[in-house]
Amino acid sequence: MNFDILTLFPEMFEGPFNTSILSKAREKDLININIVDIRNYTKDKHNTTDEPPYGGGAGMVLKINPIYKAWHDINTDKNKKPHTILLSPQGKTLNQDKVKKLSSYNDLNLICGHYEGVDERVRESIVDEEISIGDYVLTGGELPAMVLVDAVSRMVDGVLGDGNSIINDSFYEDLLEHPHYTRPREFANMKVPDVLLSGHHAKIKRWRLKKALKRTLLRRPDLLEKKDLTKEEKKLLEEVKRDMKGENNEQN
Repeated sequence: MNFDILTLFPEMFEGPFNTSILSKAREKDLININIVDIRNYTKDKHNTTDEPPYGGGAGMVLKINPIYKAWHDINTDKNKKPHTILLSPQGKTLNQDKVKKLSSYNDLNLICGHYEGVDERVRESIVDEEISIGDYVLTGGELPAMVLVDAVSRMVDGVLGDGNSIINDSFYEDLLEHPHYTRPREFANMKVPDVLLSGHHAKIKRWRLKKALKRTLLRRPDLLEKKDLTKEEKKLLEEVKRDMKGENNEQN
């Protein structure tokens, strides 16, 4: 899978994309990340990429010229127009469903907004969609681009050593992940649940699903509202609610 990232600050990507899982995925050619410096497509000696907005107002706006030239240059030899995303606080919030959809593309172009935004004609001419990573404002689109690349790359075959890691991730099936434990069995009087040491795979699977449902109910009940629960999940969720009700009665 190919990511072309258009940015004013290419040096920001050096650390995140050259360590851990993403670095290994690049070494295996499972993903290709191309960082494009928008300033290289300016004409003046100052490499001007922004100008004050027409009509007045605070801040600066990224010019269309260098962005369009950079985008056109990296896509000249491609058979079809890559799916192009503008990272912007005005976009739809990135979630796991969107990550799954984006992972189906062979090529993604990411444009990192900055300052007060980009010339509107960038949106009109080359952008397919805008994506945000949350309802807050960042200095630019570089950090959101990193988040998007990381999330989408995890969905690419071979990037994660264990394919089940994706399935067990929080949000993959609209549930938060169950609790995890490893050695030692006991620490500061806190013990690993007996079921996880039993070797009984069916009971472990049931325990994990029940814990995932409980955690989701407590922390993100909105996820349960949109999830099409299976019969087993409905049954376990009712157990969770009864258990919680019993715990509350004991406390009272």
